[in-house]
Amino acid sequence: MKTNLDLVNDTDGFPYGDIANVQVLGQNIYTLLWEDEQGAYPVGYVLDRVIQEFVKVPAAVIGDIDVDHEQRTLKMLRLPTEAERTERLGKVAGYFRENNVFKLLKGWRDELWPVFGRNGELLFSMERAAMGLIGTMRYGVHMTAYVQDPAAPHGIKVWVPVRAADKSTFPGMLDNTVAGGLMTGEDEFECMVREADEEASLPEDVVRARAKRVGTVTYLFITDDKNCGEAGFVYPECEWVYDLLLPADVIPQPKDGEVAEFRLDDVDQVKRDLKAGNFKTNCAVVMLDFFIRHGIIKAEEEPDFELVKQRMHRDILFPGPHREEWRAA
Repeated sequence: MKTNLDLVNDTDGFPYGDIANVQVLGQNIYTLLWEDEQGAYPVGYVLDRVIQEFVKVPAAVIGDIDVDHEQRTLKMLRLPTEAERTERLGKVAGYFRENNVFKLLKGWRDELWPVFGRNGELLFSMERAAMGLIGTMRYGVHMTAYVQDPAAPHGIKVWVPVRAADKSTFPGMLDNTVAGGLMTGEDEFECMVREADEEASLPEDVVRARAKRVGTVTYLFITDDKNCGEAGFVYPECEWVYDLLLPADVIPQPKDGEVAEFRLDDVDQVKRDLKAGNFKTNCAVVMLDFFIRHGIIKAEEEPDFELVKQRMHRDILFPGPHREEWRAA
């Protein structure tokens, strides 16, 4: 049975400490650097074995790359425009896909996700399934829909979806009511409204009127073979978190095939499923965040209360809208 800290560890699995001394499943980590007039700064984490494949790619595909094995750094995509950089990355990812280099790319989605610079600019976009190759920030939305029920433990029940058995990642596991990734140019609230319709058939007017943004969770996830298709890739992630108190007569329904069914579970059942490891890893963390904010998990009852909260809000140094100074700029 998993503790709450175990659930956080499953999600925030990247080691803490000096990156120069960090290994993931025996792989050294290289830092993807971006350069501007102020100098170089980190935007991603790249595995040693990915570096080894990068240097094999024909120059006509990958362009100019600079690998410093002593400092464990990588510089690439030295092109003048965002469009050119995005096109270049598309060619690289396509090359790996065509040559079956990384199993990770079997989950190809034809969705471009953004990578930002420190001045708020869009540096480039990359196919969602390929972002693990360069370990850049990934953004998503997670919403927990619940109903009031005075007879239930803590007075609420939560709408919990069961992921479809044919999902490319975490098939058959439990999820948050609505969740999805932000594509390039997409506002997080609009993404959440879109996903609420596509995944749960929730009426747009209800979602717009009732959904409340309540913060973020941030972590550095390490992929595994079973749930992600290939182990060891680094996923720095920020999830925008929403709560949605639904009327009793609004019932989520599967729509796009990503959800097999929705269950209306009381808090005790959700806790049992969390302890059993039945939730998708980051969805478990979002649920813990929900329980803490709603007073269901209390400091006096959870010995690792402060550590759990801290680890759900990891400080990730890469630039992007997850950072307060970026949003304030």
